[in-house]
Amino acid sequence: MSSIVLEPNEIAAYIDGGIGHDPTKNFTTICTFANHIHYTSIFTGADPLEFSIPLLFLQLGICSGTIILFSQLLKPLGQPLIVSQILGGLVLGSSGLSHMEKFKEKIFPLRGFICLDVVSALGYIFYYFLIGVQTDISIIKKIDMKAFGIGSCSTILAMILVTIYSMSLASIVEIKKLQYIFELGRLETFINFPMVASLVYELHLINSEFGRISLSTSMASTLLSTCLTLLGNILSPHGETRHQVLLEIFSMVVLILVIIFSIRLATLWMVKRNSIGQPLKECFVTTLLLGALAVAFCCQAFGLRIYFASFFLGFIIPSGPPIGSTLVDRLDFITSWIFMPVFFARIGLAVNIYTTKLINFLCTAFIVFVCALGKFLGAFTISMYYKLPMRDAISLGLILNSQGAFELITFKKKAREKVINEDAFVVACICMLVIVAIITPIVRYLLHPSRRYIVHKRRTVMHSKPEFDLCVLVCIHDQEDVPSAINLLDALNPTRRSHLVVYMLHLVELLGRAQPKLIHHKLTKVRTSKSCSSEPIVNAFKYFGDRNSEIVVINPFTAISPSATMHDDVCSLALDKMTSLIIVPFHKRFHSNGKMSSSKYKIKMVNHNILNNAPCSVVLVVERGFLKVSKSIESNLYSFQVAVVFIGGPDDREAMFIGARMAGHTNINLTMIRLLESENVPSDDVKERMLDDEAVVEFRKIIAGNYRVRYIEEVVKDGTGTICILRSMGSNFDLVMVGRQHSPRSALVQGLVLWNEHTELGAIGEVLASSDFMGNAMVLVVQQHTRVANEGQENSQKTIFMDSNE
Repeated sequence: MSSIVLEPNEIAAYIDGGIGHDPTKNFTTICTFANHIHYTSIFTGADPLEFSIPLLFLQLGICSGTIILFSQLLKPLGQPLIVSQILGGLVLGSSGLSHMEKFKEKIFPLRGFICLDVVSALGYIFYYFLIGVQTDISIIKKIDMKAFGIGSCSTILAMILVTIYSMSLASIVEIKKLQYIFELGRLETFINFPMVASLVYELHLINSEFGRISLSTSMASTLLSTCLTLLGNILSPHGETRHQVLLEIFSMVVLILVIIFSIRLATLWMVKRNSIGQPLKECFVTTLLLGALAVAFCCQAFGLRIYFASFFLGFIIPSGPPIGSTLVDRLDFITSWIFMPVFFARIGLAVNIYTTKLINFLCTAFIVFVCALGKFLGAFTISMYYKLPMRDAISLGLILNSQGAFELITFKKKAREKVINEDAFVVACICMLVIVAIITPIVRYLLHPSRRYIVHKRRTVMHSKPEFDLCVLVCIHDQEDVPSAINLLDALNPTRRSHLVVYMLHLVELLGRAQPKLIHHKLTKVRTSKSCSSEPIVNAFKYFGDRNSEIVVINPFTAISPSATMHDDVCSLALDKMTSLIIVPFHKRFHSNGKMSSSKYKIKMVNHNILNNAPCSVVLVVERGFLKVSKSIESNLYSFQVAVVFIGGPDDREAMFIGARMAGHTNINLTMIRLLESENVPSDDVKERMLDDEAVVEFRKIIAGNYRVRYIEEVVKDGTGTICILRSMGSNFDLVMVGRQHSPRSALVQGLVLWNEHTELGAIGEVLASSDFMGNAMVLVVQQHTRVANEGQENSQKTIFMDSNE
């Protein structure tokens, strides 16, 4: 039997559709068997690649496997996913393996292009749908004069340079070729917000101040470029009459109104019917996915681009939980690793560098780099005018040049419409790969997290003056963390002389790549979203603040962000609010018998990033069952027993001064246990030993006359002796504090250092948390802030107690 098959370019045109295309034009017919779909068995002797289904499965496996391979190879080089996708498509395409006729005829034969293009079309329907879901419309409200100035100047300067370059070529290049070059330059000046957001997300900058500036700037530039493009299409349509353009605009408006007044209302109804804090129900997810396919069908019926309505449908869907995050979580993997690899392979099959002349390649490539230079210089110049840091200005100029699948689809469509020629299409794809591969490592280097949270003075409890307010950032993951956090805030002894300023941050994981949010509840004065569980947590802290209104100030926040960048919200808030202490719950919970009751890997990674980047001291709270009382330490019905285990080092010194502050509370009894080595101290640790001695002297001055404080010194030989001292503490304490890190050369931790190989608690902290002799005691593991810009000067000071304040 015979069937009609389109040439590759015409297949794509038929699938994309659109005004101005004739899907019956330039058909080529070939003969094939209509029943060659499902392969029966290898024992029949037939070639499985002659059948559609086995061939499609092989193509999917090769495309996905190639891109996964390149992503793993390029990951150590810091390259984003788009580089691996384009490179994988080129390797499989006409410039790579498919340049060999045998490979192309066997793996990518002409008869298999129909299935490939159908899968590719499904891929970018859902790809655009995800881009819309991940685009938060509220980012438009954040466009200020600075963002608009940087974005518009970047686009306009690129257009000016393209015009100058085109005019300079007018005397030496044919007008027809010059038109292709100018059109490519005009396309390259477009700054695409979703592609910038995708790169910002991959670089883990989405929660940073630089990330927010990048998003608002790219959104401003995208809006400007879109307006100019629409105006240009209306004034000079390509291959269309004005009547067709008006029909296209009318059908577009009708479809937009239908989506807003039907599907938008349906999504709001879904939010109301969904349980609080739970992912979207399966039936709702299925309905929305069918809706994406339905609006894509309407696009074909109206003669619009197949991806337009799916993008707008995703755009009007709430980007956060439960709808947006659930959709991204369900669709992101299959779209990125199954459907889109086929799309990039199809792009690669259309890119043949061997047919491009060198002079054409150089002339066309130069205009791409002229556009990139214009966008960079425009963003850099205005950024310096607004006094952005040099690193941020350079990085912003570079990151606005990021491109991706959106541009590839546009280039392919324009090449099919003959707006640009095949040489321009090839050059645009190659240059996109080169530019993104160059700018990404540079931005990673310039904006490395270790440089973002450096301060000029130590932010610690130890270095805070007693007459100044103590600013604390408390991180909460769920309601189980609230009682311990409030008890600790009580224990920090807020007074009229030294108020306690609390910044409570509820950390809510945002799945997928929707835009993160930082909500200040006191400023917004709105109820928390039904999809978020912050309201009872916020109310608990507000109640604590109201009960101690004269000495405690509560500032509640909610951070909705991916777990990979959640620490940026914590560190940025601590940096902006000049806090001296961050309190975070440990990712494991223990029973009083030492057995672990639960462990959360994502919280572990968040804590790990906080410990590495925090601009102030950090306390890890390890829960070991329930305290003897669940109510506040303020109650006079119970005396709270606190112990500090002091071995030596900056972390133990910080724990000791936190204990000194707690000792001022009338309901707290403090026991300070200092462990001393029985042998001589190694010469390398003499300086630290002197700082320890001076800190202990200052501590004893602070607690002088306080009958609720006991100071004990114990001499031990090795780690075994340390364990014996810890075991002798028994279950007599409600809270035990210890420093996180100790010198590995110290005899007091010999034999215990191996316990610290894969834990954030340190050797002693791990022993206390996992022991069966501490009862229900809560364990606090303290890390002192030491990462300051003038760290050498700080460490050289001998008198370091209570002498500076942030």
